[in-house]
Amino acid sequence: MSTEAAFLRVEGLAKTYPGSSEPVFDSVNFGIAKGEFVCIIGHSGCGKTTILNVLAGLEQASTGHVFMDNREVAGPSLERGVVFQGHALMPWLSVRKNIAFAVRSKWPDWAADQVDAQVEKYVKLVGLTGAIDKKPSALSGGMKQRVGIARAFAIEPKMLLLDEPFGALDALTRGTIQDELLRICAETHQTVFMITHDVDEAILLADTILLMSNGPQARIAEVVRNTMARDREYYRIRNHLVDFLVARSKDLSHGKAPAVPPVVEPGRAADEPALST
Repeated sequence: MSTEAAFLRVEGLAKTYPGSSEPVFDSVNFGIAKGEFVCIIGHSGCGKTTILNVLAGLEQASTGHVFMDNREVAGPSLERGVVFQGHALMPWLSVRKNIAFAVRSKWPDWAADQVDAQVEKYVKLVGLTGAIDKKPSALSGGMKQRVGIARAFAIEPKMLLLDEPFGALDALTRGTIQDELLRICAETHQTVFMITHDVDEAILLADTILLMSNGPQARIAEVVRNTMARDREYYRIRNHLVDFLVARSKDLSHGKAPAVPPVVEPGRAADEPALST
């Protein structure tokens, strides 16, 4: 979609660290529609996590702007929920109390029964009702990540930011939680920005995949529309992403990628109508 009409707009974002002669990334421009699931892929060092932290209001860019719902992002906000690679649960609190802490932060005037109902709703959504009064030490790694996801959803953010939340999980647990995430997003129409290194995960989850060139001076080199339905032809898009990461991204460092990335739709026949933009 056009950046001007986007729910989240990133305009001219750049980050240069002190002592560095070249920015990690610059001229980063993209938009995310309300209810859209976007994954960003790129090699380590291209600035993906820094971009996510800027969207979260946890870090400042050197130049550029981020707007969400027509308001500039100027710091952390409960309008944006974040799930990091680690679950970041408070080990002395139960699942119920970990999530309740976030809910009370969002709605400090709520009565105890309102808070508890909100907690139980989202614990049920991630399939952890039976573990709601257990502490993190009694949970598996996958269960802890589910609690982190439930906590983020429970504050009903306008946008969810995910920093490789499934990277440390085994394949079976990862697949199960991916399915849960898709189901919850379908129910809540959640807007999502997610970092991943897993091409298969991006194709499974994302409506749109942002491909970053290598750093330094990395940029969003392509915006890939996922042209497949949930029963979609998978490998044409997968091969396009892998080709970029293996063969093309390194040739687009040092600012060689365009400031305004092209939109490509691999797998779409020439006579098919394009997706709306």
